[in-house]
Amino acid sequence: MEGRPLPARAWTGRGRLLSRVAVISDTHLPRGTRVLPDACVKLLRSAELVLHAGDFVSMEFLNELRGIGPPVEGVYGNMDEPVLKASLPRQRVVEVGDVRIGMVHDAGPRSGREARLAARFEDCQAVVYGHTHVPQVERFQHVWVLNPGSPTDRRRQPAHTMLVVQIRGARVTPQLVTL
Repeated sequence: MEGRPLPARAWTGRGRLLSRVAVISDTHLPRGTRVLPDACVKLLRSAELVLHAGDFVSMEFLNELRGIGPPVEGVYGNMDEPVLKASLPRQRVVEVGDVRIGMVHDAGPRSGREARLAARFEDCQAVVYGHTHVPQVERFQHVWVLNPGSPTDRRRQPAHTMLVVQIRGARVTPQLVTL
């Protein structure tokens, strides 16, 4: 994880502080007949901001995701095509009201991951990462460490998943959603 995150992008949405953020990662689309589950699309539409932690795979899918409605912020993943890697940052910080959320696709080896993320994004209240397809909702020191799993490619996980994060002032309340 070389370099510092990009300067924060602030979102206040619809004339008030945001309160609902949908978080997905590792969609790997398009791929055969695979599509986002209807329940995922419904939650994305009801959000005020969508965060994607990489491995969209194609610019076509990023544009499709943007067409769902809410603004989309993302980082590129290891499987993303070159045009995505050129248009998205490797890591970033997004401000949602009073909350700063760090984003990166690959958080490195399992051992020490939470401590690395907390140190890397020390001024954030939450860090979203992807790559593993393994959901994680864990409080570590001052930060929520969040991995939404995948809504389309569960690998060895029992279910497809995503996250919905409620933000009220400086309070972050993440919820893992099984699709």
